[in-house]
Amino acid sequence: MFLKKLGIHSIIVEKERFPRYHIGESFTGETGGQLRKLDMGPLLDKLNYPVKLGTKVIGTGGKNSFYVPVAYRDKDNKLCPTTTWQARRSDFDKLLWDTAVERGIETLQGEAVSVHTVDNRPVGVRCRTAEGAMVDLMAEVIVDCSGQATFLANRGFTSPKQRGNYDRQVAIFSQVVGAVRDEGERRDDTLILYQKKNHWAWFIPIDREVVSIGIVTPSDYFTSRKMSKMDFFKAELQTLNPELTRRVQNVKFVEDARAASNYSYYICNFTGKGFLCVGDAHRFLDPIFSLGLLFASKEAEFASYAVADYLSGKTAPLDNPFAEYERYVDRGQDIIQTLLDCFWEYPLPFQRFAHATHREEVIDVFAGRVYGEQVHQCDAIKRMRALLDKAGVDQSGTSLAGRELAASAD
Repeated sequence: MFLKKLGIHSIIVEKERFPRYHIGESFTGETGGQLRKLDMGPLLDKLNYPVKLGTKVIGTGGKNSFYVPVAYRDKDNKLCPTTTWQARRSDFDKLLWDTAVERGIETLQGEAVSVHTVDNRPVGVRCRTAEGAMVDLMAEVIVDCSGQATFLANRGFTSPKQRGNYDRQVAIFSQVVGAVRDEGERRDDTLILYQKKNHWAWFIPIDREVVSIGIVTPSDYFTSRKMSKMDFFKAELQTLNPELTRRVQNVKFVEDARAASNYSYYICNFTGKGFLCVGDAHRFLDPIFSLGLLFASKEAEFASYAVADYLSGKTAPLDNPFAEYERYVDRGQDIIQTLLDCFWEYPLPFQRFAHATHREEVIDVFAGRVYGEQVHQCDAIKRMRALLDKAGVDQSGTSLAGRELAASAD
């Protein structure tokens, strides 16, 4: 849809049939802003998507909570309250697909299976349609939006996939009715309930009755319990955090418990002559703050500008026409990597940053305003990186530029 706004013809190759189940139901402030740029805000309001005003993080024992409101920067760079949404992803993803089709974007229901090359440069893809026919699509640019399937990386066009900082966790999740929400206008806000490092829960309202709840733990902890997914889930509801337990005393399950492993990873050199990767197709950090949609929607816009520059001839002569896009989006994800590492390693200093000393800067990062050089120079990020550097926290999951900044944060 961003490409179409720039007058660029594209073809979406999609093997999924919508609706289909997915998690990642909470939108950050900047994700909401991206949907408004695509003129989808009125549609989401008309369809009564839950309105999110912020995120409450509740500490161990149900204490020491802090609240991060959804806010935007006005023309004078002042923080102003705004809203975003929560979504049942099966409905929302179908809505995205249907909206793209209604706006005249060409689609092919099928799966890309191989890449056509000329002098080792991608020039198209071979696709298997839903009916089993093989179709060759030639294009000036291939944009890999395949998410954790990492289509181009698996075919050797990028650097190999490397482990990230959170690659040994598992999420066990389900949906319930009857959960106790906050009262008033904040009833549809996101809750993050913390027990200890890498052990926490999400609580996300996805319609007027249903709440998505997920338990994230180290994988070895889950396997050591030797319990079914549902039994493990029910046990964690009662033991992970008293505030979670209070909210789920009379719930009814609307589905069985499901599981997803968190394979945190990153890929270098994810752009080149004729191709680039967007979102999870090159990096996946951690699901804690529902950032997958943020990266997908922001990088989609940035990628569209980069493609426009390439097709216009502005960057076409360069060895890598998309190198600046790669640097720009990777450094944005570096900011989130710093945020997550500090949250897990230093929860009390992080709370002070968020609640008192650096409140506005943390609000910006939570919202997803993580792009541009000025973010790397903000005091909150510098202090977080200094803490992590002194503690010897492995920051190999950041880009080279991010690692250099972390090492020089003092």
